Parts: sequence; structure tokens; C-alpha cells
Amino acid sequence: MDIEGTTTPIDFVYKVLFPYALSHAGEFLKRNLAAPNLRPDREGLRQEHREEVLQGLAPPPYDAANPDVEIESTVAYLGWLTAHDRKSPSFKSLQGKIWEEGYQTGRLRAEVFEDVPRGMKRWRDRGKNICIFSSGSVLAQKLLFAHTVAGDLSENISGYFDTTTGSKTDARSYQKIADAFSKQPSEILFVSDVTLELDAARMAGLETALCVRPGNRPQPAINHFVIATFDEIFS
Repeated sequence: MDIEGTTTPIDFVYKVLFPYALSHAGEFLKRNLAAPNLRPDREGLRQEHREEVLQGLAPPPYDAANPDVEIESTVAYLGWLTAHDRKSPSFKSLQGKIWEEGYQTGRLRAEVFEDVPRGMKRWRDRGKNICIFSSGSVLAQKLLFAHTVAGDLSENISGYFDTTTGSKTDARSYQKIADAFSKQPSEILFVSDVTLELDAARMAGLETALCVRPGNRPQPAINHFVIATFDEIFS
């Protein structure tokens, strides 16, 4: 299943998580810029910035001449990436690390729809594998489900997949997920609030369900099974 608009209100992502990462990015980078686990993110962001400049996308200047300048440039670039709702792995990885501190200090608690814990328990009791496929990093996914307002839901989840697996609108990504569990695609149901993702999953052979939640963006006419809550799945 997807997260945003499926297990978790869109407003929590856009009005809580994204602003939190941006407002704490400068402070986080000052304390952790030299940390080894941040090096791949920094290198990835610089590479992505170069590619965007070449594509004429006009991101803000990115300068790593010294730590202070790099931090200032990174924060500005993160703001640009957030505004454009980019899904790049380096960006999402850095967001996840900032959120990790927020969850650990108790400043963040993830919202989930009230039927989600109930649905997860029911599926788990029936021997179903529950997996997440989201544009957020695997770290961010694990943190979210371990720190929800309904408690720790991570014990229900068998696997996590992010954009390192591939695009959510690419059928090959769903085949990779099926292969990871040695399942036929037809044995898997993918639940999302975005029809383009569901179209890709169906192209790979998965069963699909469009999750329609309060606050979700309207979707074009579709031929996917439509649900309003998880109570409608394997109930």
C-alpha cells in the first residue's frame, strides 16, 4: 500500500512533515554535515542539482565552497525541491533523517486514518503480508509506522519499498516487489490514491484498489476497485 492519502492524511504530509523538515534542516545540517551517513545525500543532491541546471529547470544556486555556504545552499535547494514535490532519493533520504530526530524527541507523531490499525491487524491475523511502497525513504516509512497516534504499527509490516526500487508509475517496480516476495503479481493487491500508480501496478499484473479519502486529490475516471476505508478489504 501507499502512504500519503491511503494510510495517512495528505495534510499530515504537506502541512506537518514537509514544513518540519524544512524548518529544522539548517539546524540539523549544522550538527551533522560531516557525518558519514550524510555524505551520499550531499553528493546525490549536488548531482541532481547539476542535472536540473542542465535541463534548464532553474533551481536556486548550489555552492559547497565551505560548510556555512553549503548549508545555506542546501536549505534553499530543499525548499525548491519541496515546492516542486520532487521524489528524488537523496532528497527523500535527507528528509527521513531530519524526521528521525523529530520522532525520537516526540516532536512528531504520525497520523493514520482510524481504520488503518484495525485493517492491518485483520490482514495480519489472516496471514497476509503487508508491505509499503512510497516515495518517502524506507527510513521515513519505518519511522512513520513506528510512531503513530495509534501506537507502533510496524510489527504488522513485512516490507518497505521506496523509489530506489523504481518509479511508482513504472510497471517494472511492481514486478520487482513481487519478485522480492517470490509471489506472482496476481497474488498482490496494491492500494493507492493515485490512478497512475494503480495503472502501472495493473500493467504488471497486480490487483488494484483506489483509496478515496477526505482531502485526496480528485482522480480521473478509472476502472479500479474503489474503497473508502480498509474495512472494505478482506472484511
